[in-house]
Amino acid sequence: MNSVLLERWVWYAAGLGGLVVLWLLGPILTPFVIGAGLAYLGDPIVDRLQRWGLSRTAGVVAVFLGLTIAGLVGTVLVAPLLYQQSVALLRNIPDWLAWIQDVALPWLGVSLPDGIRLDIISLKSVVAAHWSDASGLARELWNRVSQSGAVLAAAVGNLLLVPIVTFYLLRDWDDLVAWIGKVIPPRMLPKVSQLAAETDQVMGSFIRGQLSVMIALAILYSTGLAIAGLKLALVIGFWAGMLSFVPYLGFAVGFVAALVAMLVQEQSLLPLLWVAIVFGIGQILESWWLTPKLVGDKIGLHPVAVIFALMAGGQLFGFVGVLLALPGSAAIAVLLRHAKVEWLRSPLYLGATPVNGRPDRPTANTAAPESTPPREP
Repeated sequence: MNSVLLERWVWYAAGLGGLVVLWLLGPILTPFVIGAGLAYLGDPIVDRLQRWGLSRTAGVVAVFLGLTIAGLVGTVLVAPLLYQQSVALLRNIPDWLAWIQDVALPWLGVSLPDGIRLDIISLKSVVAAHWSDASGLARELWNRVSQSGAVLAAAVGNLLLVPIVTFYLLRDWDDLVAWIGKVIPPRMLPKVSQLAAETDQVMGSFIRGQLSVMIALAILYSTGLAIAGLKLALVIGFWAGMLSFVPYLGFAVGFVAALVAMLVQEQSLLPLLWVAIVFGIGQILESWWLTPKLVGDKIGLHPVAVIFALMAGGQLFGFVGVLLALPGSAAIAVLLRHAKVEWLRSPLYLGATPVNGRPDRPTANTAAPESTPPREP
């Protein structure tokens, strides 16, 4: 028994040491975490290309070329529109503030304090008067950042490391998995293999499915808002879809932003109905078809658990913690399910004393029912 307890404590200490190392190396782990995530996502595609007759290296190159072409096409098609709408959003801020002062606040019966005015002419004049100062400040800030060789080198290095790390991890992914399998003690290999297979199923379904849901919602919201006549449809729909990995955050942010933008643009209440219809259809499709179809019902991640995992990961490990939060919570969910099974089998739960290595069942459960004497006729 002592040797078993000692072995368990060794594993606990190793896990704790891994968390400490992760915390200490957090500032340099970002490109490696991103590269490992991309390699994990691309490994099934490379495996399929290998089954079609390509070598591992050729499959990795094909995947890289495909991702690069898709990224370039998406950038050429979407980036200019996003940039134009983002610039339009910033330019419309003075007009929006003036509308709030002249229309929204009087309608709500709210008045601004004395001396505070959101007049469009004064706001535009203030912006125009300080535009040169703001530009000069931006140039000065950029000059200081550029002069900091360490910061610039780190940013460029991280940017260049991501594809390099992804390429080598993707090429050697099967070898790394085989090496890990060899260093695991043989008596633990069946259980570890089972846990790894379930964790891979959960994480693969969640990550690939959630990415698909995000893209589908971004397209749905952008198209629906554009049909409704919203000028900022693309930028609001894009961010609503991208933020949907946090439960209800994308819906809340996109819905409120679209309502405000449509209200300022049309200055009437009827167009708000179309915004509500678009986001209502999006929520219905996400809940009843997109998430069950693309993510699956066996993930086991409650929305509250997802929110807590993201916040806890960011608090403990910064940006790296946010990247690892969802995969880590999926793995923890698998471990908790197995821990629950072991707990329900344990003598502590059953309330029995182990005899010869086997727990006795409680007396109340094993006692034979009392025989009832036959009734007298």
